[in-house]
Amino acid sequence: MHRPEIVILDGYTLNPGDLSWDALEALGQVTLFDRTTPGEIVPRAVNAEIILTNKTPLSATTLGQLPRLKYIGVTATGYNVVDTAAARARGIPVSNVPEYGTPAVAQHTWALLLELTQHVGLHSTSVREGRWTSSRDWCYWERSPIELSGLQLGVVGSGRIGGAVGRIGEAFGMKVAWARRSDGAAELQAMFQASDVISLHCPLTPETRELIRAETLAWLKPTALLINTSRGALIQEADLAGALNESRIAGAALDVLSTEPPPKENPLLSARNCLITPHMAWAPRATRARLQEVVAGNLRAFLAGQPIHVVN
Repeated sequence: MHRPEIVILDGYTLNPGDLSWDALEALGQVTLFDRTTPGEIVPRAVNAEIILTNKTPLSATTLGQLPRLKYIGVTATGYNVVDTAAARARGIPVSNVPEYGTPAVAQHTWALLLELTQHVGLHSTSVREGRWTSSRDWCYWERSPIELSGLQLGVVGSGRIGGAVGRIGEAFGMKVAWARRSDGAAELQAMFQASDVISLHCPLTPETRELIRAETLAWLKPTALLINTSRGALIQEADLAGALNESRIAGAALDVLSTEPPPKENPLLSARNCLITPHMAWAPRATRARLQEVVAGNLRAFLAGQPIHVVN
């Protein structure tokens, strides 16, 4: 039985060593690379029939130099790293993982929001530094916590993750409002103006790129908080940094940036009251294991002649 040549270009973030590759190794001859630079793709994958990639780009030029390639599996939901039109022209199906991280991303969204409102890390640090020990009072706070009950949560995006985030908001006693793709600028503006928290859960498209910019930030209350666990390019980062530094909004918490890792000059790295985590919402072991199972299932379906989750 023919065992296809499978090359995993950037497997480390998916599996830094706490998961098994057995399911994929059962399907073919696997060559695993932790990371692959653009210049290394062709030498490493020239004989590959199957390529798995997360963030390593596969351009039309690169695909043209991979004569044996028959299938591309993206080990993520977003697949903009692959020139899907060029792959389609070659008859190469591209599959993604459309849903795997809803619980983890919703959980991380709320971890970010609760840190903005409760300042748990700030106060834990102050206690360990001796502030409570030397306090003249039995309690204190560096910043007053914010009660969420009764506030409005505006969710941009009505998919699985946005729905999960909204349900958690309702459990906190928040009023939840939604912005959907069919909404126009007037509806979006009304929601932004009425909301105390805006949480972004929409795909990156030409219409949503830099959705958060000077114009839309001006719709927000000075007390508003912004959360983004979706795509970094939804935000015009200089505009958001300016709004934070000038106290035109109260705070932001982000798990994604427009360029990752961020250059040191990214203005959000030094912006006032801006929490940033390193694109880790998807990182729980159970979440990555679920992702890996779908990747293997996608490949199994392709090898059986019935590809699934095809995006091109």
